[in-house]
Amino acid sequence: MHETFDVAGEALCCAAAIRLGGAAQVLTEGAGLVGRYSRIMSGVANIVSFLDGRELDDELLGSAFAESWSLDARYPAELAGHDFVRGWSIVVFVVVALTKQKQQDIAAAQGLDLASEAVAAWPSAISIGSFDSLARFELSCQQEAEDQLRRNGLPALWTLAEAQSEPYRQAAEGLVR
Repeated sequence: MHETFDVAGEALCCAAAIRLGGAAQVLTEGAGLVGRYSRIMSGVANIVSFLDGRELDDELLGSAFAESWSLDARYPAELAGHDFVRGWSIVVFVVVALTKQKQQDIAAAQGLDLASEAVAAWPSAISIGSFDSLARFELSCQQEAEDQLRRNGLPALWTLAEAQSEPYRQAAEGLVR
């Protein structure tokens, strides 16, 4: 890793992509784009592996980058969740770009801000657990992810991100019914 690489920031952005990916999976399935979603998530999984000490697969990252760049154009605008899917794909775009040495003008904090913007684009009011909005739930998830990373490291962060993706998945299932 190059010396300016922000491992913690990249990890938190990956966690956001995984978390919001729970809803993106359901929405892209409904739009017949789950193959594209899978290629994007393969790239995210490769970055997770990279952060855990393995090598980056440039081909996988290139595919994820290209798919995240064009997913919103392929997701039908008339379907519920279009703006959310676009926002999520931009988060993934940032996650992939952060692995590139030449992308030093992109900061990890931008990825988390974009995750919050994606959630703000959710097409309906929704509450999750004790949170009266998806935006408040996302903010709490981001804070919990940062705390989990600081206290327990990367494996615990990945487990948390997967668990946090479930409410997003359920929200999307309610949206597409």
